[in-house]
Amino acid sequence: MNRSRERILARVRAALADVPRDEEPAPVAVPPGRAATDGLVDLFADRLEHYRARPVRVGAADLPEAVAAALRRRGAGRVVVPADLPEEWTSRCEAELVADDGLDPAALDAVDGVVTGCAVAVAATGTIVLDGGAAQGRRALTLVPDYHLCVVDAARIVADVPDAVARLSPVRPLTWISGPSATSDIELNRVEGVHGPRTLEVLIVSSPGTGA
Repeated sequence: MNRSRERILARVRAALADVPRDEEPAPVAVPPGRAATDGLVDLFADRLEHYRARPVRVGAADLPEAVAAALRRRGAGRVVVPADLPEEWTSRCEAELVADDGLDPAALDAVDGVVTGCAVAVAATGTIVLDGGAAQGRRALTLVPDYHLCVVDAARIVADVPDAVARLSPVRPLTWISGPSATSDIELNRVEGVHGPRTLEVLIVSSPGTGA
């Protein structure tokens, strides 16, 4: 069985040898267990851009206006939010805010986007992790709408995946997000928005204590 698997994989690698691929980010050594320093924030933002997400850095005092500005740029008229999203985050919003009370998939598909917080973020991979906790809502909120605006407190950014796992509970429903939803067909043509939001925008809040 193992020999057959290796033969198949060798044929696949040979067939794809001359196919151009997206440039992978250079590996960066990040010491485990570090706090959310400027270097980690820089790395996190860089990885988000690599995965075609849009990172925006804001101060805690500027967060309400940054949320409103992001929704204006998007042209979002109706936005769903978790029932426990901090009201201050959306206090400057002109869009209609729809608090989730168990909206069905059709209702979620009809809104222009969703605003959430996150549980933790991983600098080395540009990954955002949701666990259904405060300001995150249920998993469907971030899978059905086409646009996801996520607020990430810099204090929630850790160096790497092991650091993230150490902060997370294994009994909670975890959603790991690395950029907008995307996949490739058999000819390696990238298709976005197939199984999640087509657009991911991340507001990185520089001051501790303002995250979810």
